[in-house]
Amino acid sequence: MALTKLNQLYRAVIVDHSKNPRRRGTLDNTTAQIDMKNPTCGDVIQIQLEIENDIIKDVRFDGSGCTISLASASMMTDAILGKTLEEALCLSEDFSGLVQGKDPENEDDLGDAVMLSGVAKFPARIKCATLPWKALEKALSDKDGTGFDSQLKHDD
Repeated sequence: MALTKLNQLYRAVIVDHSKNPRRRGTLDNTTAQIDMKNPTCGDVIQIQLEIENDIIKDVRFDGSGCTISLASASMMTDAILGKTLEEALCLSEDFSGLVQGKDPENEDDLGDAVMLSGVAKFPARIKCATLPWKALEKALSDKDGTGFDSQLKHDD
């Protein structure tokens, strides 16, 4: 019985982030931006970052996709706001492991994103959950800070 209630709580949080996403929109002072698409399901995400002194001062996302993809983007923006670039990349790595069934090193820092741990039971949904996080990684790895268009390939 307790496990069922916990699953219901997780679902409620995921649906809330999808229907009432945090930080959805655009930034005025974008220093890094990327658009990515998951061609296997059609999810599309744009991540905009305002970075100052290697700290994520602000972040916004926009796009379209399934409940998991949009919830993950919303949860990611909460988790990375105010973090250093290195911390954000570590969180992305932790999240990727989480949705593959591994225990993250910094679970508390992932915030609501830990609610997506159940995605590990549905391998086809892992790409939906990781799309925003992969976009973040690519935006932060772009040396000129402008981001670039990319697609999440089937084997990512």
